[in-house]
Amino acid sequence: MTSAFKTLAESINHEAGMLWKIWTENSETQEAGGIYLFDTQENAQKYLKMHTARLESFGLSNIRSKFFKIDNALSTLNHATFIQK
Repeated sequence: MTSAFKTLAESINHEAGMLWKIWTENSETQEAGGIYLFDTQENAQKYLKMHTARLESFGLSNIRSKFFKIDNALSTLNHATFIQK
């Protein structure tokens, strides 16, 4: 997956409001995804719309997404760091 999606990963860095992404993969179930951090929900929603269309153009289906807000206090207790651009 690393070599197949390197160009895609690099392009994500140029999306508006993108702070970071954690890539996830389960080769046994042939599922992949990620956890993204954007500066605003508006930028996240714009990215999701574009990215869903892109994934569907690759022939992928059953694309799922959810939006969450960060609990900074609890996350910090568990060693989370937040990158600001």
